[in-house]
Amino acid sequence: MVRSSVAINRALPGKIAAALVAAIVLGTLVAVALRAEAGRGLGPAEWSAIRFTVFQAVLSAAFSVLLAIPVARALARRRFYGRRLLISLLGAPFILPVIVAVMGLLAVFGRSGILNETLRALGLPEVSIYGLHGVVLAHVFFNLPLATRLILQGWQDIPSERFRLAAQLGFAPRDIFRTLEAPMLTRTLPGAAAIIFAICLSSFAVALTLGGGPRATTVELAIYQAFRFDFDLGRAALLSCVQIALVGAAALVALKLSNRDGLGAGLDRPVQRWDAQSPLLRALDATTITFAALFLILPIALVTLRGAPAITALPTSVWSAALASLVIALASTLLMLALALPIAIAAGTDRARLEAIGLLGIAASPLVIGTGLFIVINPIANPFALALPVTATVNAIMALPFALRIMVPAVRDTHANYDRLSTSLNLTGLSWLRLVLIPRLRPNLGFACGLTAAMSMGDLGVIALFADPQTATLPLQMYRLMGAYRMELASGAAVLLLALSFGIFWIFDKGGRAHADA
Repeated sequence: MVRSSVAINRALPGKIAAALVAAIVLGTLVAVALRAEAGRGLGPAEWSAIRFTVFQAVLSAAFSVLLAIPVARALARRRFYGRRLLISLLGAPFILPVIVAVMGLLAVFGRSGILNETLRALGLPEVSIYGLHGVVLAHVFFNLPLATRLILQGWQDIPSERFRLAAQLGFAPRDIFRTLEAPMLTRTLPGAAAIIFAICLSSFAVALTLGGGPRATTVELAIYQAFRFDFDLGRAALLSCVQIALVGAAALVALKLSNRDGLGAGLDRPVQRWDAQSPLLRALDATTITFAALFLILPIALVTLRGAPAITALPTSVWSAALASLVIALASTLLMLALALPIAIAAGTDRARLEAIGLLGIAASPLVIGTGLFIVINPIANPFALALPVTATVNAIMALPFALRIMVPAVRDTHANYDRLSTSLNLTGLSWLRLVLIPRLRPNLGFACGLTAAMSMGDLGVIALFADPQTATLPLQMYRLMGAYRMELASGAAVLLLALSFGIFWIFDKGGRAHADA
């Protein structure tokens, strides 16, 4: 009876937090749906945006997954100095500000990039990064590392004993692929492709900077245009409903395809690949890893080299925008913690429904929630005056699903291992939180806070809807500099944004791990 009452007390704050999240997300979606004009229908421009959105997402997912297969295979069967660091760097694009990555891709593939400069020197025709191919290229840059990590995990899940048995039976590389690797890829690729497809459906900053015209407009970009340029809330609401349907359906498919059975258990011995020792395969794997590393590292290296000298010349507006971004990032992190921690504690007692409510942010994009908040706020206050608080709130809601996935497993382990001891010592409430949970959750809390802060620092979504000329975050100010063709200052702002994003992530993550075992 005591344990039951303790569990109820622990779950109550989580229920309140989950109800607040549901009110924000579902309330804004209802506001959008009610504002959409039922009899209006979709015009040719809207259908064109839908077709382009789905088409570019299909291409982006396909190229990301297909290119990730040889990279993951090479990493799975090679051991070399710096391998762990390279695999860790594959997670960097997830917290990399989109606008910085776009600047890096322009430094390589843009009109003044090294590729076109080389083509001009050789007398060959130039290439343009704007349009469909530019959007797909940027999405591959962001999602190739994610696809590689997902597929690499599939390779690592194959028990080493199977490769040992295959070597004893004299299997050639094609036999190993047919009997071991192909079945793994059949199970892994659909889920990875569905996840990336869902991510690419809700891309905004990439289409905004590299879209290149009406024929390369995504649904989210069309929402932005209807909102900012035409102030047509009915059209924006209708497009938001379409976006919800697209992303929600893709997320459900991704979730279904990701929950597949494993490949069997082993003895956790190190994997040895006797089938991949030929000089030709070694050279092929080395070349694959080198090109993948260059594709991911070169754009960011060029941005850093070009922008570092311009940092001292940045105008006051950029530094003010950087301060605003820091404030928003910290506010988003605090709000995320206030929501995620009680939900995680409640979900840790097998209340899966509360965790599902926390994952609602996946179903709606930031622009859709931003549009709904504008519709709700507009009759009672000036939404543009609330640009920064609204941006912080939406960023926290968007980061909540990732934070819960990081925190909930650790909370469940703590419940399973320490609940009886806590009950016998009468540790409840704040005492249990301070002495039992927080010390074991510190690494997870640090990682979740760092991820939230970095994602918020680099966000170019809701602020683009709400900001007036005097209000800007660093990504928005950088986009304005790019639009004014002040590329040198934009590169300096990119270096500053990159340093702040990775710096704030490192501080939180390092702080969470410091003395975590003490």
